[in-house]
Amino acid sequence: MSVEELQQAVARKDSVQATVTAEIVESCQAKGCWMDVKLADNSTMKVKFRDYGFFLPTEDLSGRQVVFTGTAQMKTVSVADRKHYAEDAGKSEEEINEITTPSEELAFVADGVILR
Repeated sequence: MSVEELQQAVARKDSVQATVTAEIVESCQAKGCWMDVKLADNSTMKVKFRDYGFFLPTEDLSGRQVVFTGTAQMKTVSVADRKHYAEDAGKSEEEINEITTPSEELAFVADGVILR
């Protein structure tokens, strides 16, 4: 399904099992343990990998198309986690220090990923 269809499905349920096609905005540069994909409203969704069972290449994957399967749901992301993700993405100290509030985000735990 598209990211727009996923957003609509999650709005109606606690969680959704899905296979989704999206564009990568950024990914973990430290270990390849997560990626942010673009949503229909130009916000992003964090995609992590079940049980750290696999990782992405640590090269810059922004702009690449990806297909992933797993479970989506809304989550509250703590300030500490948001800062950790910003650090993993290579953000500056100034950008990291600007993170001061938790956020409510659509999150996805993937069981498999195909880079295109």
